[in-house]
Amino acid sequence: MAQGRKFPPISGKIPGFMHGADYNPDQWLHDPKIFEEDIRLMKLANCNVMSVGIFAWAALEPEEGRFEFGWLDHVLDTFAANGIYAWLATPSGARPAWMSQQYPEVLRVGANRVRNLHGARHNHCYTSPVYREKTAIMNAKLAERYGSHPAVVGWHVSNEYGGECHCDYCQEAFRDWLKAKYGSLDALNRAWWTAFWSHTYTDWAQVESPAPHGESAVHGHNLDWRRFVTAQTIDFYLHEIAPLKRVRPELPCTANFMDLFYDLDYREFAKVVDVISWDAYPTWHAAKSDADVAAWFSFNHDLFRSLKRKPFMLMESTPSLTNWQPVSKLKRPGMHRLSSLQAVAHGSDTVQYFQWRKSRGSSEKFHGAVVDHAGHEHTRVFRDVADLGAALAGLGEVIGTSVPAEAAILFDWDNRWAVNDAQGPRNSGIRYEQTVVQHYRALWELGVPTDVIGSDDELAGYKLLIVPMAYLMRQETGEKIKRFARAGGTVAATYWSGVVDEHDLCHLGGFPGPLRAAAGIWAEEIEGLHDHDRNTLVLREGNPLGIVGSYEIRELCELIHAETAEVLAEYGEDFYAGRPALTVNRLDAGRAYYLAARVSDPAFYAAFYEALVREAGVRRAIETALPPGVTAQLRSDGVSDYVFLLNFSGKSAEIELDGASYLDAETGDAVAGTLGLPVNASRILKRAAK
Repeated sequence: MAQGRKFPPISGKIPGFMHGADYNPDQWLHDPKIFEEDIRLMKLANCNVMSVGIFAWAALEPEEGRFEFGWLDHVLDTFAANGIYAWLATPSGARPAWMSQQYPEVLRVGANRVRNLHGARHNHCYTSPVYREKTAIMNAKLAERYGSHPAVVGWHVSNEYGGECHCDYCQEAFRDWLKAKYGSLDALNRAWWTAFWSHTYTDWAQVESPAPHGESAVHGHNLDWRRFVTAQTIDFYLHEIAPLKRVRPELPCTANFMDLFYDLDYREFAKVVDVISWDAYPTWHAAKSDADVAAWFSFNHDLFRSLKRKPFMLMESTPSLTNWQPVSKLKRPGMHRLSSLQAVAHGSDTVQYFQWRKSRGSSEKFHGAVVDHAGHEHTRVFRDVADLGAALAGLGEVIGTSVPAEAAILFDWDNRWAVNDAQGPRNSGIRYEQTVVQHYRALWELGVPTDVIGSDDELAGYKLLIVPMAYLMRQETGEKIKRFARAGGTVAATYWSGVVDEHDLCHLGGFPGPLRAAAGIWAEEIEGLHDHDRNTLVLREGNPLGIVGSYEIRELCELIHAETAEVLAEYGEDFYAGRPALTVNRLDAGRAYYLAARVSDPAFYAAFYEALVREAGVRRAIETALPPGVTAQLRSDGVSDYVFLLNFSGKSAEIELDGASYLDAETGDAVAGTLGLPVNASRILKRAAK
């Protein structure tokens, strides 16, 4: 059984939860009274940390070579005098206009080979020697001046890295990256299968990045470009932190990630950051059920925790609404606490916001903030923030606790990029990400702590491994999964797995390629269904899972042959009626299940994973039935368990507690029997570790 453990606080200066916001005092330098009032309000809101200087380059260096640090000295000194701390930012997320004017090469070039104008954020080339020189100068000055400042707890490096550049510098860097990876053009041509359409390269100078008016149909090329963009972004991040680490190597550095961001492989990026932080902006009250939104963001929380398998930071969230989503909906009463504790339940040791005080002008002047344009504490949002801050202050024992997961789901960026570039069997929507979360949600509804892992991660300690649409699968990954099952693990894999290798070349000898021996099946064909098409999965009577009935299938149907596997369910319609749709292969002490079609009915996943969790003996947060839309999450230090009960159902709910002895973690009162959860309610229960 996975055991809980205790990690040290992210910063020894703050032994409890970090609670605060993105703060931009540089926008208010013309009115010193604003800063004085902000200090008063921060203390009133129970906020103890701010992210400062994220977009402050123009205020720090108003013209080339002239630096103005007096205002930042005053901010940090005042913080220190008032028990407030700072994640001090490097300002590279948006460079000043003077730099774009004097050095146009710092501006990005698009895939169309046209250079951008000055504007927006991250509109700069990570390869540009000039931009690298300017960031190194700025970051060295910040590190030397503030690296040992008592208010500084860490470095917030840039902001939401993203995007790509196709300038000449980047083209040359791409070629150098490919030379290091493949060694020769012959090896590159084989890996990319460039004999297709006579696209064989005979000179490295012929290799360019994918372009809408040029090469875009060589899938290995597309995949390697995305890998290069990640590698070059990481290289720039390492360039940014080098002067910071020279001064204070022990001071943690983070770069705030984004909601299942597509363009960068965060699993690779995570290797070079000290602590994971990310920015969560759920569209609460927009979907049919808040549970739909909550499941997606719970997956994200688990993903970001799993990247380093330790507590992470919720670096940005909104205390009220956003201004960039299709509709800016206010959080209903209770939702601010509920959504914040959702992050904590999945492993966050911070709750932070964008933003502290609303900007008076420009594109985010109506984005939610702790302090509204009214400028005082007498608002509903401010009270919500202050109340949450007080609650977090009383939950210090939760800091550093882990999420003891015995279930894991496989999710790789390589696979994500490849499956979305596959050109078949459904170019109208392959829905890889939604499929992964569809399987994850069944565990979430059962209250099963779950890690989101990559194909290179170790499987020891898990009892259940879910492998949805693992289209790109390396041979060694398939071997590792087979060893996991033989050692007693339970595997649940799906259609469209084991199709291509790491170069996006199809496996020969039959799909699911490296997974074929473990699954005990051969996949002969896969059919994409039109949106109006339907099929059914029909369970065989007396199957060992004990599931009965039939369930609707949409979008994808794989025609498989059972080799060593037992058939549990069949297709109900079409020319392949009666052929296997769900199988199980027994391997020594373990089992490998294979689902050949995309079942659209959530009831199937609920029944299927409830049976697998029970069969594999996977730990749940609480051993009781959870009402629809209510989830239970678990953190533990190995001595005490903390069970988070979160009601996303949109209505009142009741939970029958199991036989453990519980205390309310906030009040210390004993809790037993039936527990009521009003709309948007959240409760934290404490028990002896199981």
